[in-house]
Amino acid sequence: MGLRIELFTGSESRSWIVERMGRFHRILEPGLNLLWPIVDRVKYVQSLKEIAIDVPKQSAITSDNVTLSIDGVLYLRIVDPYLASYGVEDPEFAITQLAQTTMRSELGKISLDKVFRERESLNVSIVDVINKASEAWGIACLRYEIRDIKLPARVQEAMQMQVEAERRKRAAILESEGVRAADINVAEGKRQARILASG
Repeated sequence: MGLRIELFTGSESRSWIVERMGRFHRILEPGLNLLWPIVDRVKYVQSLKEIAIDVPKQSAITSDNVTLSIDGVLYLRIVDPYLASYGVEDPEFAITQLAQTTMRSELGKISLDKVFRERESLNVSIVDVINKASEAWGIACLRYEIRDIKLPARVQEAMQMQVEAERRKRAAILESEGVRAADINVAEGKRQARILASG
């Protein structure tokens, strides 16, 4: 019985975690690698490319007690294949759950008006919190994007009514300013006429 070895070619876009006799042995380098059959086994394969993960729709409550439905997209990259393999059971599930809880927590700190005005800073806050926790998993969150925010129908109606009231207010102000300008012009015309008549 001869000694057999297995040749394995690694690439730069993936990382192969090899276990020897059930314990971590090494991470294969890009290029040609030798493995001992039966003794060595590729246990995990981690993509080193940036991946996008959908964060499912969920309910969240703002600081002014408005319930809204929100979802997003998380962009991440594995930076430590060892930690991504052994630091957490299911990295994608763990990071998605972390993104959801972080989003709910961050939304609870701000009012509904700020959710729309400060969407970008909200995304940055979520990324910061996720990166602190996911460092132990060998994952870096590159960015987070809130994709869709849905408000309850009653809140949408109230906001629409507020917008319409604001438009009516601006129209009334413009109309009154127009009447005032016309009155001033008439008064100025009468004053000019009196000056010319007396002069």
